[in-house]
Amino acid sequence: MEMKDTIRRLVGDTVETQRKLLSPEYVDVLERIARLIVQVYKSNCKLIIFGNGGSACDAQHFAAELVVRFEKNRAALPAIALTANVANLTAIGNDFDFDDIFSRQVSALCQAGDLVIGISTSGNSRNVIKGVEQAHRQKAVTVGFTGIKGGKIKDKLDICFCAPSTVTARVQECHILAIHLLCSLVEDALFGEK
Repeated sequence: MEMKDTIRRLVGDTVETQRKLLSPEYVDVLERIARLIVQVYKSNCKLIIFGNGGSACDAQHFAAELVVRFEKNRAALPAIALTANVANLTAIGNDFDFDDIFSRQVSALCQAGDLVIGISTSGNSRNVIKGVEQAHRQKAVTVGFTGIKGGKIKDKLDICFCAPSTVTARVQECHILAIHLLCSLVEDALFGEK
């Protein structure tokens, strides 16, 4: 197969997958998450976000868009990516267990009313699941970003955005689009329409 054909096929797959986000069920879940984030910020609480690998990068990306800015110059919004502190990650992994890298940090940083967002394309990452479980023990609200099946984490969440694909790359692309949509909605709600 020619590279140009592969490019067209992959772009087509991405567009087809993201088009599914226009369905009422996806629009509804994204609106619910956006309203929840706005409510959390209006209550002077924060977002705590985490995931592994590419999802770790997505967590950091999401937090940066909120702390710094997305499309408007505005006040900073409190968001922490638990994937960014290498000392914490390696100390917890070494002294306890890799499965505890998020739950231990949630235990230290999460307060009642905070929103904890776990990102796992499969929905089965043990450390993400344990982080969400710890968040519930601390009276936080939980949201997950997963693939279409939701995995083991789905039933442990208050809201789950299950991207409409089983292909990791398509799931991650939907997660990034959802993050950008949420940042735009939150900025508009808290700081006025564009």
